[in-house]
Amino acid sequence: MKFLHSMIRIRDVEQSLDFYVNKLGLVETKRYDVPEGKFTLIFLATAIGEAEIELTHNWGSTEEYDSGRNFGHLAFEVDDIYQTCQNLQDHGVLINRPPRCGRMAFIKSPDNISIELLQKGKALAPQEPWLNMKNIGSW
Repeated sequence: MKFLHSMIRIRDVEQSLDFYVNKLGLVETKRYDVPEGKFTLIFLATAIGEAEIELTHNWGSTEEYDSGRNFGHLAFEVDDIYQTCQNLQDHGVLINRPPRCGRMAFIKSPDNISIELLQKGKALAPQEPWLNMKNIGSW
């Protein structure tokens, strides 16, 4: 058995791609527009190309999607948790759970999906400004 993807419903394609591709660094691997079903499927992966995220956009839908907490979260391993969080913050992404421990942080997508960022290997030594940052909102 092989894990293929997790599907996330999105409201705004451009806003979601800006977040997942431009800010988080994922790569669009394929896209399917299905006019008869009035939806678009966009598949994203890390540069390594392992399991994917499937963004599903239902054309013209006004449905309000849940807060995302019932989904749980997506998790990505990063080379430097502090640098990753700083880059995200510099691009306007709110760090909901800062990497105070040098190991873990949480952010949210434009559709309120929780995303866990985990330091590759051992935790980095705690450092400012992250060490004393408080949690913001839910994660």
